[in-house]
Amino acid sequence: MTSRTTLRGRTSVRVAMIALATIFAATACGTSDAGGNATGNTDVATGGTLFSTADSETAKLGTDAAPGQFPRTVTHALGETVIESKPTRVVVLDSGELDQVLTLGITPVGIASPESAAGQPSYLADKLSGVPDVGTTNNLNLEAITALHPDLILGSKLRADKLYSQLSAIAPTVFSIRPGFPWKENFLLTSAALDEQAKAVEVLNDYQEHADRVRQSIDGSPTISLVRFMSGKLRLYGNLSFIGVILKDVGLPRPAIQDIDELAVEVSPETITEAEGDRIFYSSYGKPADTGQTTVVAGPLWESMNAVKEGHAVEVSDETWFLGLGPTGAGLVLDDLQAKLGK
Repeated sequence: MTSRTTLRGRTSVRVAMIALATIFAATACGTSDAGGNATGNTDVATGGTLFSTADSETAKLGTDAAPGQFPRTVTHALGETVIESKPTRVVVLDSGELDQVLTLGITPVGIASPESAAGQPSYLADKLSGVPDVGTTNNLNLEAITALHPDLILGSKLRADKLYSQLSAIAPTVFSIRPGFPWKENFLLTSAALDEQAKAVEVLNDYQEHADRVRQSIDGSPTISLVRFMSGKLRLYGNLSFIGVILKDVGLPRPAIQDIDELAVEVSPETITEAEGDRIFYSSYGKPADTGQTTVVAGPLWESMNAVKEGHAVEVSDETWFLGLGPTGAGLVLDDLQAKLGK
């Protein structure tokens, strides 16, 4: 395989051209990891032994096939898959893969929906008219996938490790290790399967130029605190998350409690002041009244934080900041950062 370099923490993404029915899966990325799910993989979940190396290991995957060359062999998280011709009927099993293929100009023929009632991300909705669901990320419908006659299925080891043999019997299947913080490496892996490596490299270079412009537009180096309200959980997000990678690319510092090589640290409504930072960005996965957000942000502890007193605590879109998981979502987060922090 061609040598590949991890993209985590890079201040530039000048990447070299890389030659280049119903079963339970895991919950939607950004909510929780594989957990006790029977078809996921806890080793690559948060706290698992293979979690923190997911980006560097994904960077080793891909293909040595030349642009336009088919058949091509793609090395991925669960082995090697031979793709006979350029895929045109792609099924995606999570929001990260959805963002990736749409960024590359490819409309999937089937998509797994998030578990939330909100459905597919609204920032991608205009590109998904008429595209059928194949169940949800927690509840894949293999019969529906089969009926679409796909020529490529894109998913991850975290979500559907134990479904791989059944999926690969339907169509060539390429799995990343996990969605989330390896989003750039995942994008390159997807591009290798789709023979769109040149476009993927261009997209990532444009993304980093965008991040650099955002950095130049910000006065000073405010510490950025990320708070996410979830049913039964209250998280402060760390460096090994989709949004954590974006903040590193922009060069924005984090409060010490969040400057960690982990997905997140959990706090409680009683310890919410640990979320203090120069700027606080917060969101809810679900309705604010159901996640506890409404109660916490109206409470005295929240109001006691300096960022709140100074008007520097701002609600953001959960579906882009925490569920985007791809280049298009990342670009929208950069736009948000510039609008909220720019001079």
